[in-house]
Amino acid sequence: LEQFGPDEFEERVRMCDSTFQRQGITFGVYGAAEGTERVWPLDLLPRIIPADEWSHVEAGLKQRVKALSAFLDDVYVGEQASLNEGIVPRWLAESADGYLPEVQGIEVPEGSRCTISGIDLVRDDEGVYRVLEDNVRVPSGISYVIENRIAMTRVLPVAFSKYRVRPVGHYGASLSKTLRHVAPSGISDPVIVVLTPGSYNSAYFEHAFLARQLGAQLVEGRDLVVRDHSVYMRTTHGLRNVDVIYRRVGDEFIDPVVFRPDSVLGVPGLMSAVRAGTVTLANAVGNGVVDDKGIYPFVPEMIRFFLDEEPILPNVTTYLPWEADQLDEVLSRLDELVVKPVAEAGGTGIVIGHQADDETLKRTADQLRADPRGFIAQEVVQLSTHPT
Repeated sequence: LEQFGPDEFEERVRMCDSTFQRQGITFGVYGAAEGTERVWPLDLLPRIIPADEWSHVEAGLKQRVKALSAFLDDVYVGEQASLNEGIVPRWLAESADGYLPEVQGIEVPEGSRCTISGIDLVRDDEGVYRVLEDNVRVPSGISYVIENRIAMTRVLPVAFSKYRVRPVGHYGASLSKTLRHVAPSGISDPVIVVLTPGSYNSAYFEHAFLARQLGAQLVEGRDLVVRDHSVYMRTTHGLRNVDVIYRRVGDEFIDPVVFRPDSVLGVPGLMSAVRAGTVTLANAVGNGVVDDKGIYPFVPEMIRFFLDEEPILPNVTTYLPWEADQLDEVLSRLDELVVKPVAEAGGTGIVIGHQADDETLKRTADQLRADPRGFIAQEVVQLSTHPT
């Protein structure tokens, strides 16, 4: 950075922004008055994570996803030992917004329920990496990681000249290998498609990007049809069998025969093909049970139960309002805590106590009393700082 003056650095920033503009690297913002599409913002000052720190994070992420996948297998095709032994309260799991009894008994190839996972991390003011939440339904964001790196190497090559920076460009090949690995048994050269809700989805850029990375067709629900419990893609040469679907459509919209009958995003009969084992969905349907923030506090116990290990990455201290004593504490400290709806994502509905006005705090207290199962509360995490 000392090689640049402020003017040169600002010019690099403008170069990056114009590159993203030309390439259409955008994300959707629902409800934004200025329009739904915005150019992806990139801060050219990278956060450098030393290799020893990353090794710790990597091990913790692998451990966590492995435990989450084991729990999901236990709930849907196993003996439900974790529920029977109270590792996770049965009533809590079965009341989770993402729990789907319709998929009970459906095996997943290689046990890979969490084929692609998005675990939200923060680094606190003591340098400890903590997990904020788990996303194993339809996580998004990897395309921006890859495009960020490409832009950085072009616009600010000096950032890579003296450091051995781990590459991220192999993601497409890794994802392809993984999706091929989870194809139905006996398929040596599987046909893979990326299922998108369409161009109006906020992450559509990523859907198209990943289809290109995979060398796969980008399809919408209307492009697929189920015949005799197998999935086919409509092409100009007739129907073509599909073996693996990397889906970016939510569970409730994936099959109008089984879930929401008003859905036009999914494929009628798709779940019959999944149950028959002729097609693999990545990620598996039903994963949303562990995306419920009410399940989040129990993940450390899942790790101990399924893996017989101590958690590597800690959670944030969390309170459960459905426990009477914890509800009392939350209500008494509402102006100090963060309250989150258990079934929302992307920051929707979060109330940060010390930033909220009296009316908001009163409304939040009423909601907690009326529906304690619908919320969790957490201590405020003081985040580590980074120059920008």
